[in-house]
Amino acid sequence: MVIMILQRVSPSLRGELTRWLLQPHTGLFVGTLSMRVRDRLWERVCNNLKDGAAILIYPDDSEQGFALRTSGKTKRLIVDFEGLKLAKTRATR
Repeated sequence: MVIMILQRVSPSLRGELTRWLLQPHTGLFVGTLSMRVRDRLWERVCNNLKDGAAILIYPDDSEQGFALRTSGKTKRLIVDFEGLKLAKTRATR
């Protein structure tokens, strides 16, 4: 299962992802993809973010059972804490 969360992106980018993934809520995409298709879609998303942000969650052989990738300025920062991925709120001013 692959999960993509997009924030502040164009409707055309969201529309493009609906060719491959189900969008149960605005900006939330889920589905099953091969690693090759997942990586190509992620590359496409990253290249078309402009001022938006994206998070990719997918299965992995890690302790948690999944891996995370982020692109753009997300509201939370993903940090590695001794092999575990944790979400940290960014400091705001």
